[in-house]
Amino acid sequence: MAALLIKNGRVIDPASGHDAVADVLIEGGVVVGIGKDLTAKHGMEVFDATGLIVAPGFIDMHVHLREPGFEHAETIESGARAAAAGGFTSIAPMPNTAPVNDSATVTSYIVEKARKHAVVNVWPIGAITKGSAGEELAAIGSMVNAGAVAISDDGRPVMNARVMRRAMEFARSFSIPVIDHCEDLHLSAGGDMHEGFESVRLGLRGIPGCSEDVMVARDILLAEVTGARYHVAHLSSKHSVAMVAFAKSKGLQVTAETTPHHFAITDSDMLPYDSNYKMKPPLRSHSDVDAVIEGVVNGAIDAIATDHAPHPGSEKMQEFEKCPFGILGLETALGLSFEHLLHPKKIGLKRLVELFTTGPARILGIPRGTLAAGAAGDVTIFSLDREWTYDVNKSFSKSRNSPFDGRTFRGGPVATIVNGKIVWRA
Repeated sequence: MAALLIKNGRVIDPASGHDAVADVLIEGGVVVGIGKDLTAKHGMEVFDATGLIVAPGFIDMHVHLREPGFEHAETIESGARAAAAGGFTSIAPMPNTAPVNDSATVTSYIVEKARKHAVVNVWPIGAITKGSAGEELAAIGSMVNAGAVAISDDGRPVMNARVMRRAMEFARSFSIPVIDHCEDLHLSAGGDMHEGFESVRLGLRGIPGCSEDVMVARDILLAEVTGARYHVAHLSSKHSVAMVAFAKSKGLQVTAETTPHHFAITDSDMLPYDSNYKMKPPLRSHSDVDAVIEGVVNGAIDAIATDHAPHPGSEKMQEFEKCPFGILGLETALGLSFEHLLHPKKIGLKRLVELFTTGPARILGIPRGTLAAGAAGDVTIFSLDREWTYDVNKSFSKSRNSPFDGRTFRGGPVATIVNGKIVWRA
């Protein structure tokens, strides 16, 4: 592998506590060292990062790559390119493919496909139950041996508490987290957006916040009983944030993520009946958004993940009640995080980098998230001031379902480096 020297950037590595202007040397795909005035060897590529932030490679622990089975919406290759353009060096795809990733065969397919075609690291998440049907546990051990780093039934949450308890017990024995899309499907049945004033005003069926809350409460109790590592996906409600904070205060192994759209926009910001604003969990109220931001600030929330959910126009551009849930997220995540968290001084730079690096790396237990000597040469270089406009029609994703098309951001990724190789640059 070629060597790379990143010069004169402000290197922020929360894992080691480093925060200073320095050079980063990568050789053979790994970080050799960080220091002042490092000298480039003959033939070595040099990246001038003057005025930029140099951080460990960002990790998105919740994406949907759609392959196998739904390649018309996204592929491992296209999703990985979108991730690189968003500054991510590692992504973890959910198992809702066709067939569902509930066996070593499918896990191995994803790993091998990613090895050949993905420009970033891909860490598969296996299903909790066979076919994500919520009834019989999937082959968890064999999926872990094939490369799965966690288990989740994602958009088809396990409604049977006994099955979820057994899943947590199995996950604990394999030292992996259980990730749950917390939604009581009976309470949310038929809903299209958050239940509240806006849903009444628009005449759309509501999804109450309590449909998330009751599942978070159930799972926290099960995590206490089993001692499992339990992770709440895309946290969106104020009561759920409070419950996660309480669980942490009791020393339970409970973690949580939120998405940029859940701290950037509310249900009242929706363009009426615009399907690009339809997602699960739905956009919540101002009080929920304020609570999510407070959870990011106080540490109740451990990671920012995109829940990147591509859908082709033929499916997404229908009546609001008929179209599928989900939006793109990989290429706008940093811009939204700067706009709503960093620039308003809700959090500092170190905390922002933690949310994209050490947080998800610790939750998934993957050897990433640091620039310490000997670590993988994954680096995200970003600017705090570069103005750029998101054009969804130029996205690397195969789909175009984003409510942020045409949005201008201040600050964003400049270069994405995986194993010492620059795989994307602005």
